[in-house]
Amino acid sequence: MSGPFSGVRILDLTSVVLGPYAMQILGDLGADIIKIESPEGDIVRYIGESRTKAMGPTHLAVNRNKRSIVLDLKRPAARAALLRLAGNADALVHSMRPKAMAALGLAYEDLKAVNPGIVYCGAYGFRADGPYGDKPAYDDMIQGISGVASLMGTIAGEPRYAPTILADKTVGLTLTYAVMAALFHRQRTGEGQQVEVPMFETMVSYLMIEHLWQRTGDPDGKVGYARVLAPSRKPYRTADGYICLLPYTDRQWHDFFALAGQPAQMQDPRFSSIGARTRNIEALYRLVAGITPARGTKAWLAVLDQLSIPAAPVNALEDLFDDPHLQAGGMFQTREHPSEGPIMTVAPPVRFSSMPDGTPRPAPKLGEHGPEILREAGFADGEIAEILAAAAPVSD
Repeated sequence: MSGPFSGVRILDLTSVVLGPYAMQILGDLGADIIKIESPEGDIVRYIGESRTKAMGPTHLAVNRNKRSIVLDLKRPAARAALLRLAGNADALVHSMRPKAMAALGLAYEDLKAVNPGIVYCGAYGFRADGPYGDKPAYDDMIQGISGVASLMGTIAGEPRYAPTILADKTVGLTLTYAVMAALFHRQRTGEGQQVEVPMFETMVSYLMIEHLWQRTGDPDGKVGYARVLAPSRKPYRTADGYICLLPYTDRQWHDFFALAGQPAQMQDPRFSSIGARTRNIEALYRLVAGITPARGTKAWLAVLDQLSIPAAPVNALEDLFDDPHLQAGGMFQTREHPSEGPIMTVAPPVRFSSMPDGTPRPAPKLGEHGPEILREAGFADGEIAEILAAAAPVSD
């Protein structure tokens, strides 16, 4: 793969979505991602229907541009092989709790001993030195403890999880830039380091950007950004459906009220400035909700677009495949997979003017590249056979 990270090798000991998503982004940017799996394989391989065992749709969605090797790290030969691979790697990224990595003899100090310049990055539930450091965590737990489920409850009337794996993917993006930053630091200084990306702290940081609110300057102040917590913050009903509509600046609100035949509303002290509108947001949303049923969705979109007032249709997931903008950009692509046949993929959203996209490597079968990876590391055929034989599950 070509790209800015071409020549960078990363050992990927992550599983499910958080880490694999992050490593796929780096793979898309040209890094050589070696996905190290247990004999059973990453559990995400088995989620959803698949044509071939252990090749489920979510695995296909977050593991392109990687090579897979199976190593049973409880076995000495496999651990030794990993350390040897680490000797020529730029980074190792894992999603195990630190104590579990230490029990395997794969703590930072173990990796640093064989490669002082390695970037060693862990992504897990909670900072290791806090009271929750030993707790397991998945997306649902983090949505709950970080405040996401409670915020969803302001709409649903009871705590709810967001209908997407919000924490995994948000923290995955954070993990991506954390690894990039550490690699950039190493490029400038030659210094490797240990990096920690905890889910709980990342999501609290993410949410409190807007929801710290009055607590920013007052230790007893109110938390929660009023506009996004308003019960009436939802798509507006039109004559034939719904529309997402958000005039934001004074000019946009002036033009919207003029379009609606109610220009005097901008003289109402409740709506005359962004501060006033924020304080009276529920009344503003109810006012707009009484205006939008006067036209159909397409009619609203046409006139709002002419005035550069932000507006959009309400798409169902199925609608995305027919969206003209996504079609023009080639967001959904059908590619031939060696074992799965034609599969639909979602293209990376970022484009670079000076770098070719290249042809992506399809998501690997379990252990597909084991011999290849070990030969590149200088292992002899006999050693390779021994290491791969040790990938059989440990008997109790």
